Amino acid sequence: MKVVVTDISFKAYEEEKEIFAKNDIEFVITNNESEEDIIEAAKGADGLLNANVQITRKVIESLPNLKVVCRYGIGYDTIDIQAATDNKVYVANVPDYCIDEVADHALTLLLTSSRKITIMNQQLKEGKQITVFDVAPIHRFRTQTVGLVSFGHIARNLCQKLKVIGFNVIAYDPFCGEEIAKEYGIQLVSFKELLRTSDIISVHAPLVKDTYHLIDEEALKLVKRSAIIVNTGRGPIIKEQAIIEALQEKRIAGAALDVLEKEPIDSNNPLLKLDNVILTPHAAFYSEESSSEMKQKAAKNIVNVLKGDVPNYWVNPF
Repeated sequence: MKVVVTDISFKAYEEEKEIFAKNDIEFVITNNESEEDIIEAAKGADGLLNANVQITRKVIESLPNLKVVCRYGIGYDTIDIQAATDNKVYVANVPDYCIDEVADHALTLLLTSSRKITIMNQQLKEGKQITVFDVAPIHRFRTQTVGLVSFGHIARNLCQKLKVIGFNVIAYDPFCGEEIAKEYGIQLVSFKELLRTSDIISVHAPLVKDTYHLIDEEALKLVKRSAIIVNTGRGPIIKEQAIIEALQEKRIAGAALDVLEKEPIDSNNPLLKLDNVILTPHAAFYSEESSSEMKQKAAKNIVNVLKGDVPNYWVNPF
């Protein structure tokens, strides 16, 4: 049996090597950008470990031995789910490896933006003689409402931390019931109401058809001019040109973005020149511990299938 890495995103693959070696599975690390490259590199593969390159229908149907594709991470929009299901190929992911890390990263971006730490730091280092009043207003956290777009495991983790600090928390999630909302002490609201009433909007939704460009020009018209938008979910949930224009025109106060529509960011992206924006390079998932956990769980998903079982985290039950 053979497992192939479709594209490199880590410096080392020791966890996977150890797990596959114990199960007599050949493990091949490749780095590809096109369908043709993947098909050639993955000839004879029973399983694929995927990071960012697209696993298309053509790729899936060109690999007759393929039984399972596992994506490193939570999202699986790089994989043609329908094509995999049509061909009885399991699709797996690792949805629970970085809950603390992403929640902590969102919290850090949220607090840093709200207290305008980055702006003050940057201006002082540029030699400007500023005071806090030059970046006013800054508001007491206990007066602020954070609106969570989606209320899954990461958002719930973040919610608990926000409430301890003193923020009021609301959420929009059409799949979340009132029992969960009551358990976490929050109010579920419509998407439009969240946009209108939130002082800080934190995005945690998965990227699916209904969430693509969920925050677009029309959505941003509803947002307070004093609001900050944080995104540690998926980049394309926010229409990038729309938020750039809103930031440039000061129609929203700021943004803190760990994910973008195109990654890595282009050197001429206008977001790089805006002082009311904080950017991090899709880093929210990472800690040494979460990375190791993800790699082990991804490899075990593959092993399960190649041993005749199902993945621990199965995206497309058939």
